[in-house]
Amino acid sequence: MTILYNKTTLKERRRDLRRNQTEVEKALWGKIRNKNFLELKFFRQYSVGPYIIDFYCPRYRLAIELDGGQHAEEKNKSYDDTRTNYLKSVGIEVMRF
Repeated sequence: MTILYNKTTLKERRRDLRRNQTEVEKALWGKIRNKNFLELKFFRQYSVGPYIIDFYCPRYRLAIELDGGQHAEEKNKSYDDTRTNYLKSVGIEVMRF
């Protein structure tokens, strides 16, 4: 059986991302953590397959991505498109800001 969610091989990377959040990620996390937003459970730096999502709501299978300026570069756009297509293929909708 293939593990799809929170693979142990990505555990340290997820921890590093949580420890080094951007200011925007900190602000959003402050609003949605502990079911503060519509009583929905969110996880931060949650991995699905080979990718790590900024925020994930399992109830609605929703990924929220907060993208900085580096995502406007062509090589990063291609990576983001590939990641979004993968997430959609496993039934996860992606919102990108």
